[in-house]
Amino acid sequence: MAAPETSDPWDHLRALPMGRRVEISDGAGHTWTGTVVPRHELSGDRILPLKLDNGYNIGILIEPGFRVRELPPAPSPPTNGVSSPAPTPSGTSPVVLLTTGGTIASRVDYTTGGVRPVREEREILAFYPELAHSGPVRIVPVFDRLSENIVPADWPILARHVVESFAAGARGVVVAHGTDTLGFTAAALAFLLRDLPGPVVLVGAQRSPDRPSSDGSSNLDAAVTLARDGRFGEVVVLMHAGLSDDRFAIHRATWVRKMHSSRRDAFESRNAPPLGRVESGRVHLDQPAAPPASGPPRVDGPLDDRAVLLWMYPGLDPTVADRFVDGQRGVVLAGTGLGHTAATHLDWIRRRVAAGTVVAMTTQCLGGNADPYVYATGRELLEAGVTYLDDLLPETAYVKMLWALGHAPEPDGVRRLLRQSLAGEFLDRHRPAGAA
Repeated sequence: MAAPETSDPWDHLRALPMGRRVEISDGAGHTWTGTVVPRHELSGDRILPLKLDNGYNIGILIEPGFRVRELPPAPSPPTNGVSSPAPTPSGTSPVVLLTTGGTIASRVDYTTGGVRPVREEREILAFYPELAHSGPVRIVPVFDRLSENIVPADWPILARHVVESFAAGARGVVVAHGTDTLGFTAAALAFLLRDLPGPVVLVGAQRSPDRPSSDGSSNLDAAVTLARDGRFGEVVVLMHAGLSDDRFAIHRATWVRKMHSSRRDAFESRNAPPLGRVESGRVHLDQPAAPPASGPPRVDGPLDDRAVLLWMYPGLDPTVADRFVDGQRGVVLAGTGLGHTAATHLDWIRRRVAAGTVVAMTTQCLGGNADPYVYATGRELLEAGVTYLDDLLPETAYVKMLWALGHAPEPDGVRRLLRQSLAGEFLDRHRPAGAA
């Protein structure tokens, strides 16, 4: 149905319900086809937000001479050229996909034009039909939240779901997770999970599904391919290794960091190359990975979240830092350079260590390790009772502190656990003296 020729097209458009598909022409040869979506509170007068059929959102200034034609609903969203899942081999052990929310576990709602979570197995497999091409995939929703809202109490829950998945016969487990705190969750699972009989692969997406450049589908496909690989049994992160859609890096869970806010290849392994790659549908392991265990897998908890991560910076008031760590059993310092703080912090650090608080040191640098023996500052911190954690990422050190606090009631026991290599977190060339 077209707007009446004599009426103002804006009157017709703003009366349309959300989700109505329209064609708009300006009379000068320009035509836009898409779905009417809700107006933003900052939208200007006569600006119509439209989700184009290619997935992009635009705003169109509607002039009196424009023509409007209402259209039938849009066809189903594209599925990378696959119309339906291919038959899967009978008797093949499934890969279990645990969803926690985030960009990768959402999709465009073509009725409203917005983005909503994807929860049900049927819906996810319909949207990502290629997942089941090489074997069955089971979907288990665990959480439905953005990754910045994931908290330490959630990590043992997720770990239990991993163990239950393997107990039910899973070949491997994929965890779909928001990218912002994916590194924290990956490290937590690496410390919590023991005797894994197969891979646990964390995967996310940098581009939302309302963008044609979304990486969710290719990432999930590669993660499921990796989860079927029977050559290793540890927790890893899989994300793009470049800007193409056929090469993905396999990062050890305790080495990986998100290095870019939006690029598809935002994740990098720190201080070492990735364990391998998935390229053109094939898994290549370039570094030694933990072999699969005979099982059964188990959750090695608990965690004690009475710890904080404190980033050192010029001008940080020692009184503020001291108040920040009040009531905590553990403190991880992200120090400057080789693991330093200003000398003004030595007093509160000494007092806290004497009172039983475990204070550990990492470096905020993107490469190298913390070393107390190069400068006098490091020696003073070491004498004050600070435990140096060499090449651990600050986020990995924080998660490991929670795990160690949950396993040792006394500070000396916590310090011993912090300096043991438990999940491949220390590189051989940086491994602390005396570490197991």
